[in-house]
Amino acid sequence: MQADYYIMADSNFIDYVKIYCASGHGGAGSMHLHRAKYVPKGGPDGGDGGRGGHVILRANPQFWTLIHLKYRKHVNAESGEKGGAALCRGKNGEDVYLDVPVGTVVKNAETEEVLFEMVTPGEERILCKGGRGGLGNNNFKSATQQTPRYAQPGEEGEEGWFILELKLLADVGLVGFPNAGKSTLLSVITSAKPKIASYAFTTLEPNLGIVRYYDDQSFVMADIPGIIEGAHEGKGIGIRFLRHIERNSVLLFMVSAEEEDTLGAYKTLLNELKEFNPELLVKERVLAITKCDLVDETRKKEIKRHLPKGIPAVFISSIGQTGLTELKEELWAALHK
Repeated sequence: MQADYYIMADSNFIDYVKIYCASGHGGAGSMHLHRAKYVPKGGPDGGDGGRGGHVILRANPQFWTLIHLKYRKHVNAESGEKGGAALCRGKNGEDVYLDVPVGTVVKNAETEEVLFEMVTPGEERILCKGGRGGLGNNNFKSATQQTPRYAQPGEEGEEGWFILELKLLADVGLVGFPNAGKSTLLSVITSAKPKIASYAFTTLEPNLGIVRYYDDQSFVMADIPGIIEGAHEGKGIGIRFLRHIERNSVLLFMVSAEEEDTLGAYKTLLNELKEFNPELLVKERVLAITKCDLVDETRKKEIKRHLPKGIPAVFISSIGQTGLTELKEELWAALHK
């Protein structure tokens, strides 16, 4: 586990950051009376203060990680300038834009309340609103108060600690134990090139790939790091990545044909998802029995007798390129239910 930690620390895929943000204060209004050579007792002409700068999040589809915010712990917007004489309004503070990947969830760091989610490309949301500028004394003149000698101070901005969590947006999420063949499948039916090896936790970060279907149609598949029993409690690297499955429309469960108890393995995976978030069980499911090139027909027949009821099941071999067309058809059908 120690080695896994250092690999993850050096990874470019960062899906969790905690940052402090502060918007700008509003500028104070001006308390000024007009004075000129031939106007010894001019009226009030103090201008309003400028608005403080906002801190704004922007969903950028070209971003796929939060690494650019990992070392930017404090974000401060500019304060508005004071109002001036001759009804001159103070300059607004400059807004700060933070680009985040589509699928970013924003939480209050103290209460962990979800504030909003960035789900539409190009979407902009104000995280910290800049303070309003104060009104100049010109706003307070009246028939009975012709020379008001006061103005408003600017409002303070907003500040606080926030958590940004990325949940990948994908049509199909791969769910399985380490070494179930998820990365191999992704590399075969998409153009993605995930790291593949025969030891646990080869995949330390989610990988996305586009699966081509008939008539130039396609869907997005996400390879989530392998689940182990107890992942919902934080064992292995499970809970860190289980949240990515929440955004997938269809879950593709992958169980190796080499497993002694195929049904038991499937139920263990299902239970981990249930313990993490029961709403995941509402999603459409497809089951792929992988590595079928490593077992004979007798073993396949035995597995078929113990498959879960009501779930489409496909026997595949990514290495042998068998069953992949049928798998695509089942996934496409599940996506369009």
